Amino acid sequence: MNTCICCRLSKQSNSRAVGLMRLAEQELASFFNAVKQLIGREQAELPAEDWLDELTEIDDLSSSSRDWRSVTVKASARFATRVNASSLSAEFTNA
Repeated sequence: MNTCICCRLSKQSNSRAVGLMRLAEQELASFFNAVKQLIGREQAELPAEDWLDELTEIDDLSSSSRDWRSVTVKASARFATRVNASSLSAEFTNA
């Protein structure tokens, strides 16, 4: 997990930090597995890094599944943009 995130978690109560880490791990694992099924393990690493980048943008870590899901949605949008861009460049190359 990102050092910045760990610093923020360590400042919170121990049980809350453990709960937040568990939620983050579950959400990231779900996202990674979904992307891995679509494009393969090696290619899924970059979207997983996007997920971690989006996590670092959160100011207040919450135990709300809605907040964690927003990290996944933002990382998914970055992934979709990248896939669309590569599809468009392939179209222009083949044209």
